[in-house]
Amino acid sequence: MKRFLLTTAVLLAASFAQADPASVTDTAKGPTLVDSAGMTLYTFAKDSEGMSACNGPCATNWPPLMATAEDQATGDWSVITRDDGTKQWAYKGQPLYTWKNDMKPGDVTGDGVANGAWKVAQP
Repeated sequence: MKRFLLTTAVLLAASFAQADPASVTDTAKGPTLVDSAGMTLYTFAKDSEGMSACNGPCATNWPPLMATAEDQATGDWSVITRDDGTKQWAYKGQPLYTWKNDMKPGDVTGDGVANGAWKVAQP
């Protein structure tokens, strides 16, 4: 009976395990973090660790990789609170964004924008 309960507990914990909010794919810039739709993720040089400097019109052009209130930090992934109170994913402390001008998975047109302030996020 104890073995059954332990096995059940392990299976339940595994079923609730949270997957990483992004994956890695090869782009023209090399291995790159992408969101669930395969769109390239970027970091912004004006952000500080755990804090987004991209709000308002900036966030319209560079949509944040949003997290839910239930999402939890794990490994290199953390959840930060944006100025408006919403949650955003960060990788190694750097908030992540997509770029409105990337039209299809694998596009990296945001790399180097704003005098190099925007960079593809790489593992």
